[in-house]
Amino acid sequence: METDETPRVLPFQLQFDKPVASQIKIAEWNPEKDLLAMVTEDSKILLHRFNWQRLWTISPGRCITSLCWRPDGKAIAVGLEDGTISLHDVENGKLLRSLKSHTVAVVSLNWEEDGQVIRDDSVNNSKYEDRTSCFFPPAPRVPRMPGLVPGDTGFMDDSEDSFRELSNSSYQRFNILCSGDKDGSICFSIFGIFPIGKINIHKLSIPTPFANEQATYRLLNASISKVALSKDLCHSIVMCSGELNQDEVESQEGQLGVHGMRGLHCLLLDTSIFWKRKNELHQVAQQASNIEDLIEVIRTSLSVMCKQWSDAMHTFREKFDSLSSLIIDHGLDSSPQEEFLGLLGGARTSPPVHQFLVNSLGELGVKRVSKVVCGAGKELQHVVLDHLQPSAEIIGFRMGELRGLSRWRTRFRGIGLDETLINNATEKSGMLIVQVERFMRVLSSVVQQFSNFFNWLLKCIKLLMQEPSDQLLPYNSFYMIKILLGPFWSCLKLILKLTWKHCKELENWFILGDFQIVNICGGHYQRNFNRWSLVSRRLS
Repeated sequence: METDETPRVLPFQLQFDKPVASQIKIAEWNPEKDLLAMVTEDSKILLHRFNWQRLWTISPGRCITSLCWRPDGKAIAVGLEDGTISLHDVENGKLLRSLKSHTVAVVSLNWEEDGQVIRDDSVNNSKYEDRTSCFFPPAPRVPRMPGLVPGDTGFMDDSEDSFRELSNSSYQRFNILCSGDKDGSICFSIFGIFPIGKINIHKLSIPTPFANEQATYRLLNASISKVALSKDLCHSIVMCSGELNQDEVESQEGQLGVHGMRGLHCLLLDTSIFWKRKNELHQVAQQASNIEDLIEVIRTSLSVMCKQWSDAMHTFREKFDSLSSLIIDHGLDSSPQEEFLGLLGGARTSPPVHQFLVNSLGELGVKRVSKVVCGAGKELQHVVLDHLQPSAEIIGFRMGELRGLSRWRTRFRGIGLDETLINNATEKSGMLIVQVERFMRVLSSVVQQFSNFFNWLLKCIKLLMQEPSDQLLPYNSFYMIKILLGPFWSCLKLILKLTWKHCKELENWFILGDFQIVNICGGHYQRNFNRWSLVSRRLS
């Protein structure tokens, strides 16, 4: 029998009390490990173990407004004041992906996974067999910008394996990242990286919260406080504050109702489409996320190539622009191309050309410029072969897979996978492959022509300096004339622009919202609103 002297067991016990340099405003425990992520008032993210060992500290450079963990605890999502959601690796805090899903501060994040364990022998198996590895080698990596060390830019380096794991993550568990901003917009993203829907609570027609009244209401000046998905992904709860007013249409018809009911409201949204169509969404999200990754490889490859070729042409112009000044100083009205053509045709060397080749440029200058330009051309070829071309080919294959899925209209049209849009995107991906092939041919021709041009100049300089030139490589006059008659190397810039254009067109078709799948939630909610339930209370 218990007595008054029986010691009581405290439900909570203080383990330790540790000081922190700045006040903590957000704290979240890792769902799988003894890790605590904290956000300070000066917008730094601290990751500690339970024994208070600090693992890393990062600062996004912007005000942090929300935080949540991925369900497996391997990544952390951070909501920022400017509407950006950044995903960071738990191992080192490196940035894995940055999404601009909102235009204002992201005030709430919730990352939920399907509560049902999917087994390989399950009839309703959401695991999608990716056949790309059967036909292609591993997807190419993002090239690094020349002259920079890892960590100097936003390009992926040591964290790329974690990034790929994020992109191909958790095929056994379907998960969705839900985010809400202070203006009332809610976004849903599969695996945290592929957006599938966006709604705004201001546009919803809300049933009356009173049993004896038949009317609908709308929220005005509402701000989201918290969003959360249920474990089965069939419902989403939204806590928001705002003013609940009767719909203007019904007010005009003469029906009376309660106006201006301001307070805290709880909305229960029907998101059962995520559960009913999770297999289809899973398949599309896997293909789309990989295509987006490959587009990033192409975008970065083109940026690297443009920088390399621009640097090489800058070196070329630095050396050869002085010839135009020398021609003007000697009172001639000819162009550098005409002077070189005269030299190529065997005519007498003009004083400005002789001075330029022997005194200004010299044998060492020609070799230096040749090494820079031809070296840049070879580097461009490596980037095309190792990054640009494989990415374009894999994108074409994956678009073909999506095109096949889009023709299964009974399953995929309902989630917005429109066959016409997919066909247009497939056409753009095919044009991208053609443009890459064309670029490679032009690049090889230009590099060879530059090599011939520099060899010819080197031979001319040796002859002018009366040095033996038996060891020089022969030159091709046909190529020389093609170069000297015009800036043939400008074709590189043109092809780069065209390749970039097709990459952007494909991105616009696929990533930036032309696929109707991005709007599935809005359409689904509008069509199925009569099945929603609402609990609205005024809390004072």
